[in-house]
Amino acid sequence: MGYRVILGGRRRHLVQLLLPLLLLLFLVAAVLAEGRDYYDLLGVSREATTREIRQAFKKLALTMHPDKNPGDPSAHEKFLQVNRAYEVLKDEDLRKKYDKYGEKGLDEQQGGRYESWNFYRYDFGIYDDDLEIITLDSGDFEAAVNSGEIWFVNFYFPRCSHCHELAPTWREFAKEMDGVIRIGAVNCGDNNHLCRRKGINSYPSLFIYRAGQRPEKFNGERTKDNLVRFSMQFITTTITQLWQGNVFNEIEQAFSSGLGWLITFCSNTGDCLEPRTRQKLAGMLDGLVKVGWMDCITEEKLCESFQVTGGATALFPPGSALDKDGSVLWLNTLDSKEIYNQAMNHLPGLELLTSDSFQRKLAHHRWLVSFTFGDRSSNAASNEYKKLQAFLRDDHIQVGRVDCISDAELCQSLYIHKPCVAVFKGLGIHDFEIHHGKDVLYNIVGFARDSVRAHVTTLRPDNFPSDRKEPWLVDFFAPWCPPCRALLPELRKASIQLAGRMKFGTLDCTIHHNLCSTYNIQAYPTTVIFNGSSVHEYEGQHSADGILEFIQVVRNYIYVVCVAGRAEGQIWAVDFYAPWCGPCQALMPEWRRMARLLSGQILVGSVDCQRFQSFCQSQSVRAYPEIRLYPGNARQSYNGWHRDSHSLRAWALSYLPRASVDLTPETFRSLVLSGRDHWVLDFYAPWCGPCQHFAPEFEVLARILKGEVWAGKVDCQAHYQTCQSAGITAYPSVRFYPYLGTRRVRIELIFSKLLIYSSHFIYTGGTKNFQFVQKQKSFS
Repeated sequence: MGYRVILGGRRRHLVQLLLPLLLLLFLVAAVLAEGRDYYDLLGVSREATTREIRQAFKKLALTMHPDKNPGDPSAHEKFLQVNRAYEVLKDEDLRKKYDKYGEKGLDEQQGGRYESWNFYRYDFGIYDDDLEIITLDSGDFEAAVNSGEIWFVNFYFPRCSHCHELAPTWREFAKEMDGVIRIGAVNCGDNNHLCRRKGINSYPSLFIYRAGQRPEKFNGERTKDNLVRFSMQFITTTITQLWQGNVFNEIEQAFSSGLGWLITFCSNTGDCLEPRTRQKLAGMLDGLVKVGWMDCITEEKLCESFQVTGGATALFPPGSALDKDGSVLWLNTLDSKEIYNQAMNHLPGLELLTSDSFQRKLAHHRWLVSFTFGDRSSNAASNEYKKLQAFLRDDHIQVGRVDCISDAELCQSLYIHKPCVAVFKGLGIHDFEIHHGKDVLYNIVGFARDSVRAHVTTLRPDNFPSDRKEPWLVDFFAPWCPPCRALLPELRKASIQLAGRMKFGTLDCTIHHNLCSTYNIQAYPTTVIFNGSSVHEYEGQHSADGILEFIQVVRNYIYVVCVAGRAEGQIWAVDFYAPWCGPCQALMPEWRRMARLLSGQILVGSVDCQRFQSFCQSQSVRAYPEIRLYPGNARQSYNGWHRDSHSLRAWALSYLPRASVDLTPETFRSLVLSGRDHWVLDFYAPWCGPCQHFAPEFEVLARILKGEVWAGKVDCQAHYQTCQSAGITAYPSVRFYPYLGTRRVRIELIFSKLLIYSSHFIYTGGTKNFQFVQKQKSFS
């Protein structure tokens, strides 16, 4: 049955208004559905760690996987979205691109495949939920194993059956050794480059790591007792037996070094700590407390002097009296973890620095300072921080704390508004760097050691290089951003290489919003080089090498950001790009290398087509990256397959005017062999591939030597007899024919130039047949 609807004028007008509105709402809903935020898809915050992202994805995978939803035809597409979000956010570089440009900055193929439900249930992130096991990845592995603590690391692969068989034992072992040594795990499925670099070729592979020493592999039967025995042999802290002849001297020596004593008194009552427990405690308290034992059967009077008549254990903090005064802690447990916790609570905390002593103490000494806010810092964290002095003693770094509740004005002057750790480098209170890594002991120790050697400063409005009289690299970042945290250690490495030539600073945009807005910072990290009046944003890989290469190019004024026009008579190579474009980002480091290789030959520039859209449209740029050469009034586009620096350089050089001349048999005899000039010759064949690659290199050589040496080319296919008489047996062959008459004074200079350039083009794949030929007189 049909219906006819007759609309009056008013009603028809209302529908005409509603239809576009409904269509608009539908389109907006569709866009939102398609472009749903990746963090929302996984149900994590933008500050989430890699481990939290992996845990969130695993929960979703177990419920949303198509294997568990066979009746839902949309299950595959839904899970593809979640999988894509995980693949992007777990990768530091992809996560940065997504945070900065959204989905348009990503490869469309990312997240197109996923595993079976069983994989996520049984194989995915085996140790992610174990508190005693620390999952390490490429970003924090080196800092962990070089921190000074002992690490026992399990390198595993998710699909390895032996790895799964070991997992329950490894968990029990981790609980047994918790606090004694660090127990780690590395997923070689996610960190295959790290595992290959460490020589891991079978799974599981178990290694003990100690700073400065070769790792030791465990090859025994994988039982908990065997793992405990193996790891305990690396706790080499001495357990001292105390008796009448050494007790007071040993205790006084320890006290003078700032160390306390944990002494277990052994008698027939059975309350003496077992040898293994003593050894565990020696490892847990290493650097803070010395561990000893006393035999009260043979040293009865000595034990009585300590007012001990049976088995007992006591902690004597540094400076305490050797009797039952209030500073001595008597322990009523034999459990190593309970003893450790009670001992750490009883040991003195970090030296308290106040506004009166802060500036004086930090003026000439290196300090690691913990800024706390009353009771907001956990007791466990403050106890862990007590170990810092022991770990950093050999690095001559003192450790202290500031209470920002008591000294609010001091903390506010440093723009410190929440608990943190900072390194002051011995140059006063304004030259410091704040730690933004994991709040764990090994990470803080690694940061402190790196920071005191590096030259990175935490910037604030009062020390921001706004006048830019000196070259500065400024990293605008947010502490919650994982790519930002990954970049910070690379900045420290680069700053060491450029000490005295460039300054490095970091600016926290979550605190200094206005300053970041002034420089139009829209994503983190944004790394900018201020070089005089020019500003250059770094878009390369988060590595010290990439940063150093970029700085070298910028400081030498080779890399020119051109936005319009070109100087008359100059040849330009120009890269038209968009910041969000993946291939553009891959090209950028190669483009900078090419700029350095072409220094003095061709001007190299780039145009940001997102920023200068109208200019790119006027140049008919329709895709990115678009690589062009502008020789004179012409325009040439690069269509080559390879986008490496040497291929791009060879392409650009091929458009330069010829600086060499073609020689015939007659001109070879009259000008080269009988003439009064120096000549460098390229003997080639037109069909020879290496000759074609070398041709632009020879032109560069010809221009370098112009005015001092003539450059000529001989076609050995057309002039076979000439090449044969010259003894040419391979193509290309380069020969130098010096004239040894009145111009001999210049030969040494020319000779050195030829040697330098010959090593250059041999490196870049050119000829190895560079020979110096005798002409008229002997030449050596």
